[in-house]
Amino acid sequence: MQGRLLLSNHSAVCRRHPANHGAAGGSLHSTLTEGGVGEKPQHYYYICNKYPPPEALTRSLALLHRLNIMKHLLRVKAVDCSTQDSRLSRCLNTFDLVALGVGSTLGAGVYVLAGAVAREDAGPAIVLSFLIAALASVMAGLCYAEFGARVPKTGSAYLYSYVTVGELWAFITGWNLILSYVIGTSSVARAWSATFDELIGKQIEMFCRTHMSMSAPGVLAEYPDMFAVLIILILTGLLAFGVKESAMVNKVFTCVNVLVLMFVIVSGLIKGTLKNWDLNPDEILNSSSHVNETQPLIKESLGAGGFMPFGFTGVLSGAATCFYAFVGFDCIATTGEEVKNPQRAIPIGIVSSLLICFVAYFGVSAALTMMMPYYLLDKNSPLPVAFKHVDWDGATYAVAVGSLCALSTSLLGSMFPMPRIIWAMAEDGLLFKFLAKISDKSKTPVIATITSGIVAAVMAFLFDLKDLVDLMSIGTLLAYTLVAACVLVLRYQPEQPSVNVQYQIANSQEEAEPDSISESSSRCLSGAQDSWTLKNLFFPKNTEPSCLSGFTVNVCTSLMGLLVCIFCIVAVQGGLAVWSVSVLGVLTGVCFLITVLIWRQPESKTKLSFKVPFLPFLPVLSMFINVYLMMQLDRGTWWRFLIWMVIGFAIYFAYGIWNSAEAALARNNTDEDVKSFKPDSKINGLSQKGAFYTECADAVGEMEDDDP
Repeated sequence: MQGRLLLSNHSAVCRRHPANHGAAGGSLHSTLTEGGVGEKPQHYYYICNKYPPPEALTRSLALLHRLNIMKHLLRVKAVDCSTQDSRLSRCLNTFDLVALGVGSTLGAGVYVLAGAVAREDAGPAIVLSFLIAALASVMAGLCYAEFGARVPKTGSAYLYSYVTVGELWAFITGWNLILSYVIGTSSVARAWSATFDELIGKQIEMFCRTHMSMSAPGVLAEYPDMFAVLIILILTGLLAFGVKESAMVNKVFTCVNVLVLMFVIVSGLIKGTLKNWDLNPDEILNSSSHVNETQPLIKESLGAGGFMPFGFTGVLSGAATCFYAFVGFDCIATTGEEVKNPQRAIPIGIVSSLLICFVAYFGVSAALTMMMPYYLLDKNSPLPVAFKHVDWDGATYAVAVGSLCALSTSLLGSMFPMPRIIWAMAEDGLLFKFLAKISDKSKTPVIATITSGIVAAVMAFLFDLKDLVDLMSIGTLLAYTLVAACVLVLRYQPEQPSVNVQYQIANSQEEAEPDSISESSSRCLSGAQDSWTLKNLFFPKNTEPSCLSGFTVNVCTSLMGLLVCIFCIVAVQGGLAVWSVSVLGVLTGVCFLITVLIWRQPESKTKLSFKVPFLPFLPVLSMFINVYLMMQLDRGTWWRFLIWMVIGFAIYFAYGIWNSAEAALARNNTDEDVKSFKPDSKINGLSQKGAFYTECADAVGEMEDDDP
């Protein structure tokens, strides 16, 4: 009985302080069940060497260790957002963030993408494609904006995943974001080099082909791009020099790019005509306007004519392509520790940059299709050809300047967040610690900046990145999906005190009794007793989130993620087959029921500077869109993704899981628990040794009953 009394007392303490790092306060039970990964011998043998364990205790420790491995893979990071201290320089304002988001998002695609989508997919209805793509992107942007207000720290989707769904998912997200930024930096640098080389008559290409040709088709590029390497190294030096200076350069290039786009829009309205939005294919084929075309026109390439020549299906197909034109705003979320008022500036920066980019894409695509019939648009250089079509040849120089400025801001937008993700992961111990060094002078992550710049420069120098560009999409879309899921989870969880407060309370409760359980924990435990009834799930009595509602949302969100993946796989692979439509109908009904169940749970009343509206429907719809786009990627891209993840898991399980800052914090607190253990004391006549063995025997019995 005394042993069971001890177990009851310690269990009460553990329930009272369910911190991720293990229950603190000298609890023997916490010593048995907590501790960092790989600490199996340390804490248990501290006691057991003095009191040789029986066989039951040995089995207990082995089983608990197996359970702890999985537990620590999903441990979450506790962030104290009450302080404004930062090792980085807080020097950015809201305008800097808007310029960073616009510059990163409004890249060279605005000069190229509109022509290709209008000619092949949507025609003049490309404006609707951009509208649909913008709405889909705004869903992800709003989720990022809420997290920027909730967790104003450096790390973007990596940090948001860490504080919500656990360490393993956070590493997967961060590892793929690094890949996305590296490939993005290298590919944009090569595009910058090619655009500049085009303006000077391809002198760089001819020189490199003559003196530095590489013959490894399918592996290496045809020639090393020295100019791309030079561009990356210059911007790497700029980023290492200081974030304020980098932001100033970005603002200059972004303003020039926006001015050029305004010129294009106004020119299109002046020189264009709405007749190009209402063309008749029969009249076009019977006329002589296409006689000089190198490729003769066929009716299929013209579609049905009018505003939507390829129907609404073409509009949706174009929207899927245009969605990637809005990728880049997430770089704003990496500035949490470098902006003066992050909880206000980050949401405003994300939403404003997406709005500006939509207006620019909408205006340029409208002007382009008004200046020139959609079937005559050039897929590679639509704007220069369109200006020549309306006899404004001089405008091509303005377009060239705008293209270079857009490429410059897009390159800076790819390079800016990359070292900050690396720094955040290294600071948390998931990547090598030397990458977390901060420059004392510039207050920038200098080692991470230089390392990422060198890697991107090597890739731009040696590789033709066309086959790797789709890998960028996996990393970005995975991050968007996890952030949307994290918003669902956090908005329905009971409010938790900061990590510092938790440990202060826990460390003062070394002699806690069962009747000292806090009122909130009592409500949590009592709520769990009458939990699993249909009435409580759909008609909860509490107006505040409880343990039941929080757990319900966790389970529903996990199940929703699984069903969304199945739905998208069936939709992509099955098409309109009868079996596919039937399965999709069933999955849609189940997903809708789960969404309603989430909607019925009480939301957190925590005050934030920004919250996602229309919860839970907007995050769920965002998850659907992102996963559907991921499933449309080809099989080769997924194999490359698998190889990259194997490399990442090797680093995580060989280094990250053992050096995680959260694991170290758990070990420190568990060490304090062990030191407070007094083996010679008596509890109601029973020594702690006896109580310890009694507790272990009870625990083993329960586990063996449940263990298959």
